[in-house]
Amino acid sequence: MAVTETTSGGQSNALSLDDATLQHIDRWWRAANYLTVGQIYLQANPLLRESLEPEHIKPRLLGHWGTSPGLNLIYAHLNEQIRARDLNMIYLAGPGHGGPALLANVWLEGSYSEHFPQVTRDGAGMRQLFRQFSTPGGVPSHVSVPTPGSIHEGGELGYVLVHAFGAVFDNPDLIATAVVGDGEAETGPLEGSWKGIRFLNPARDGAVLPILHLNGYKIGSPTVLSRESDETLTHYFRGHGYEPRFVEGDDPMTVHRAMADTLTEVIDEIHAIQRRAREEGVREKPAWPMIVMRTPKGWTGPDRVDGVPVEGTFHAHQVPMGGVRDNDEHRAHLERWMRSYRPDELFDDQGRPREAITARAPQGKQRMGSNPHANGGMLREPLSLRDTSDYAVEVTDDNRGRELHGSTERLGQYMRDIYRDNPTTFRLFCPDEVNSNKLGAVFEVTDRCLVSEIHEQDEQVSRDGRMMEVLSEHNCNGWLEGYVLTGRHGMFASYEAFASIIDSMAMQHAKWLEHARNVAWREPVPSMNYLLTSTCWRNDHNGFSHQGPGFIDNLLTKQAEVVRIYLPPDANCLLSVAEHCFQSVDYLNTIVIDKHPQLQYLSMDEAREHCRLGCDAWHWASNCGDEEPDIVMACAGDIATQEMLAAVDLLRSYLPELKVRVVNVVDLMSLDVDHPHGISQARFVSLFTADRPILFAFHGYRGVVHQLMHHRPGADRIHVRGYMEEGTTTTPFDMTVLNRMSRIHLALDALRYVPKQLEQAADIIRDLEALLKRHERYIREHFEDMPEITQWVWSNGHVRLPARDEP
Repeated sequence: MAVTETTSGGQSNALSLDDATLQHIDRWWRAANYLTVGQIYLQANPLLRESLEPEHIKPRLLGHWGTSPGLNLIYAHLNEQIRARDLNMIYLAGPGHGGPALLANVWLEGSYSEHFPQVTRDGAGMRQLFRQFSTPGGVPSHVSVPTPGSIHEGGELGYVLVHAFGAVFDNPDLIATAVVGDGEAETGPLEGSWKGIRFLNPARDGAVLPILHLNGYKIGSPTVLSRESDETLTHYFRGHGYEPRFVEGDDPMTVHRAMADTLTEVIDEIHAIQRRAREEGVREKPAWPMIVMRTPKGWTGPDRVDGVPVEGTFHAHQVPMGGVRDNDEHRAHLERWMRSYRPDELFDDQGRPREAITARAPQGKQRMGSNPHANGGMLREPLSLRDTSDYAVEVTDDNRGRELHGSTERLGQYMRDIYRDNPTTFRLFCPDEVNSNKLGAVFEVTDRCLVSEIHEQDEQVSRDGRMMEVLSEHNCNGWLEGYVLTGRHGMFASYEAFASIIDSMAMQHAKWLEHARNVAWREPVPSMNYLLTSTCWRNDHNGFSHQGPGFIDNLLTKQAEVVRIYLPPDANCLLSVAEHCFQSVDYLNTIVIDKHPQLQYLSMDEAREHCRLGCDAWHWASNCGDEEPDIVMACAGDIATQEMLAAVDLLRSYLPELKVRVVNVVDLMSLDVDHPHGISQARFVSLFTADRPILFAFHGYRGVVHQLMHHRPGADRIHVRGYMEEGTTTTPFDMTVLNRMSRIHLALDALRYVPKQLEQAADIIRDLEALLKRHERYIREHFEDMPEITQWVWSNGHVRLPARDEP
């Protein structure tokens, strides 16, 4: 093998692989294929030191063979490039169930045994490797958390490219090889993720090397792209901005030679692109290389089984040959298949990989199963954060609940300085909504990133920008996942209703974190932070389609150890919560708050203490002192808090003898007795009493509160108002009216739940019901809410309704 340096013009043959090197790669490939088949079929006799018997076969045959030979071939060739070029590379396997292939490779290189010492790199360890695959107490059939070298959960298709791009942002020396399955390539998220190179700056970022693996079939039908010609695929990918190279065939040595030459060429191109950008700046969007690899599905496996074609068909997708335990002919066929890889050439008498395989493999952290970027907590550094007091709203007893300020504007100022102080380890990801969500202060420090053509009239757009704004929730979420899993920090800000687009992505990340807690060598990674704004209560012009708080409901199905949900009522609580989220690890944090100017209730010190407690009584808004209240009026969420306080204001004006305690909840999980943040039963009683009615105004669907408080004392006394799936294009206050969470409805409810007040409350009930009618007439005539609604501020019980205006 010869090695030459790349020339200044970017043209070279950096690697020239001779026949001996290709034979070495082929031996690795055969060994990985052998180990892959063994994981699917065998529970004993791993080295075939005796003929296969029924007791050697697993009782249940699970796993996917079809994609594995291609994954193994790519791994073998990347190893040679890494070793010879001293590359920093990770491997992301997109095909859903390529788990046995990746496990085979990390076992061969030794990474697996270092992470799991009980699975030794010898015959006994091989037996354990086989036995644990897809069995109770073992490992899944897809690439997952316990797979060394993985940052990509292979169980759900469509996200391998976005994870790869997220991994290389601000990682200038990293190459993320992303193998895209041809079934996976049909998914919407994957189809939309090719555009990632338009946000990849070669001067400061690493590189993504996509390898589209076309083997023809999904579980039972042909794949779309595999039926396209090379010419069509070339036009298609050039349209996306790539320069594709093709590797195809079914003769192993021919494909080895083609893959070796092609990898040499594309890595040369990657280095040339990066060198030009780092020496001369980014003058235009480069055409990044990619590889399209066509090989048969289930390559090197059974050609036919019982006369039915298998190799190269959908029959090879999963287990290509069943009934092996009970069918002597199938068992003999399996043995011939496994011996075709010539295991005696690959493993010594102790079952260890022979030196002919391991001598040329990468060592130490160069191994893809041991690269620290694939265990991002090893590289994680805490963010440098300024004092949130620098961004706080000044709140005193004189202006409490009486001044409007933009809460998310303050968060934008906070993140502006996080960008400034952490120039390579923090990014904000947002689907074209940064200014809309009032976070535009970040543009004082950085622009939007775009490496494509930039026009003179564009604002805050540059190739050097580090604010990631693309109209794709899938891209934003996936980029952030790859970013945090490689040790960096960030936030994904979205309109609340459209967070549900990435429900399954968030749930998969939560599952990753849940599983990682039980994998000792996985280091903690920065938390996944969501900011949901433009909420259901204030989408005045967008209407019903933009009104949906259901992301919270989905989060509640995940394990308590990884889920956190915050509903800050004002700017200072938002700042306190955000500071905590940016410092946290291994959580999925969700913050929900509207972007419009809001009344402000707590000073910065009060907000910090309130957020520390999770929920607390607001004594300044209550009138029961140390006595038991007649009713507890609780709230969670900014609009819910505003409406509840306005209702309390009304009640105190008309019925000052009604004893009310106001409880605000900022940490939603504090209501769940089984959650790590859950308050004790004793503290719950101290806040909510043991037996008094609880009227709860909630930001989202009402069932969430009932679910969380189900095990609390007297759960049947909890009456919840929240979003009822009623909405339209209307005024902000009318949204609360439609969903019966307005101050008017809350005040009426309070009177109903304290029956002794009903008789003396007749006048206020009539006034409130009249106000509802007047509200409906007013908004249809004036297209805005009544002044007494829009101009309301906390009056400490001195608000009065206008005289009744009967129709």
